[in-house]
Amino acid sequence: MAMQSINPATGELLAEFETWDQETIDYTVTQASYMFEEWSKLTAMEDRCTMVRRVADVLRDDVEPLAELISLEMGKTIAEAEAEIEKCAWVCEFYADNGPEFLADEIIQTDASKSYVAYLPLGVVLAVMPWNFPFWQVFRFAAPALIAGNIGLLKHASNVPQCALAIEEVFRKAGFPDFVFTNLMIGANQVESVIRHPAVQAVTLTGSENAGRKVASIAGSELKKTVLELGGSDAFIVLDSADVKAAVEGAVAGRFLNMGQSCIASKRFIVDQHIVDDFTEQFKQAIEDKFVAGDPLDSETTLAPMARQDLLDELHDQVMRSVEMGAKIVTGGYQLDRPGCYYAPTILTDVTSNMPAWSEEFFGPVAIVLKATEPEHALGIANSVDFGLGGSIWSDDVATAETMARGMESGATFINNISFSDPRMPFGGVKNSGYGRELSVHGIREFTNVKSIWIK
Repeated sequence: MAMQSINPATGELLAEFETWDQETIDYTVTQASYMFEEWSKLTAMEDRCTMVRRVADVLRDDVEPLAELISLEMGKTIAEAEAEIEKCAWVCEFYADNGPEFLADEIIQTDASKSYVAYLPLGVVLAVMPWNFPFWQVFRFAAPALIAGNIGLLKHASNVPQCALAIEEVFRKAGFPDFVFTNLMIGANQVESVIRHPAVQAVTLTGSENAGRKVASIAGSELKKTVLELGGSDAFIVLDSADVKAAVEGAVAGRFLNMGQSCIASKRFIVDQHIVDDFTEQFKQAIEDKFVAGDPLDSETTLAPMARQDLLDELHDQVMRSVEMGAKIVTGGYQLDRPGCYYAPTILTDVTSNMPAWSEEFFGPVAIVLKATEPEHALGIANSVDFGLGGSIWSDDVATAETMARGMESGATFINNISFSDPRMPFGGVKNSGYGRELSVHGIREFTNVKSIWIK
């Protein structure tokens, strides 16, 4: 079985890689388990922080070729790709600066002479990562996990094998010993054998709800810890007190970053009935003025391709099924007549609860505009789906928005800003968007043994 790297802007086959056999997988996982003893127990945390800080330097030194690889392999515009590399460097520096404090022993006052909580590494952790942010998703796991003393195994998405190899090379150039962070060149059907390997202690996955259920089921049968960041259908609520122009600017950024291929992208725009027509017209005009299709490596390009043709076809099918049930296309709704996986930025209205556009995640450049009669109605629509990753509320009445934010069923809610991930804040979801947290102090402690020590 081969993994193919295909340029989504042209359809060109860039590279092809054979997947590993079981013997190679078992050898690699076993070597990683041997390395855990050295990495966690013999290497001081300060040394691990120093090495992760060197990773940030390597990323910045190589930003141009790494960003170009992202654009070639999954279609992201070069500007967005460069920003992704910089964010990876930031998360490395953040944990290098704060890791020792986050993992310091926590003194607890009891009737003991001394009692405290220690945060100790678990061991080998498998990361099953997606293609949409091929560097960021990996580094937001790897930086905290490695500083905590764990060993990282990466199973990357099959359409970004060159990115996976490049990430492994970044750690090598930063001076990491062999098998501290290793890319596994394996397919989806080989993941189960890695999870069940006795050396693997935990699994983190960012991906689809279906993939999350499968991984959780396998890991659960082995009683191994999991963190899951799954799909999202984030609500973008616009109250009648909002600055419509600012909300529209946020809507364009929140929906069409990475061509809408983001779990935390704004997807459902729930707008007060008094301003919904104005918002929709401004939204339509803004995306028609902004987006110009072209080569992602061209700095002038604003409309990049989707990552794969099958993903575009699935998205278009969701749009058409909704239209057949009564939804209206305000703009877009078709694949561009040019080589590559380009889909026109799309707005749907007149969407009802029985349509795919209401309840399914649309992973691409399609926005759904829904009408709300009052704030409570808007919040009810926001919470009506099975996802709960992020969301945002736009209003000049911050007190009302903050009350609504606490009632939104999501892992994060932003007021007068789009949803995004920040190393300083925990990131993750509720409901079918998964469980567990990445980033911040909470993320680095996810793959630790939270151990009570009591002394008399």
